[in-house]
Amino acid sequence: MTYAGMQEVEYSASASGGSAIVMMVVYLVVGVLYIAGLWKTFAKAGEPGWAAIVPIYNAITILKLGGKDWWWVFIPIGNAIMLIIAQIEIAKRFGKGTGFGLGLSFFPYVFYPILGFGGATSSGAPAVAR
Repeated sequence: MTYAGMQEVEYSASASGGSAIVMMVVYLVVGVLYIAGLWKTFAKAGEPGWAAIVPIYNAITILKLGGKDWWWVFIPIGNAIMLIIAQIEIAKRFGKGTGFGLGLSFFPYVFYPILGFGGATSSGAPAVAR
């Protein structure tokens, strides 16, 4: 391998390291926005904001805000379905439609910051009280 060939390898390794750092920063920013949006959404609904950073408790809080029983979080397939339904109910609670609720379910990194930092306010009680 020539000297010029060695420089190419060195530059490509440097470029991949730089892109990895950029990706880590992007993931960190998106993650912080998601947590902040979920925190603000919980606070708007009258729940403690810190619940956004506790893994199982945040799912229980989402179920609670959606008017569903907390124990659904421990049922393997049922929890995913019930979380989708609960997030649709959360969207309705904030005056949004079913499409926004599906956005909360499938694109939470975008829709929770919109809900948390936007002008939507909670209507109070969950849509379906249990």
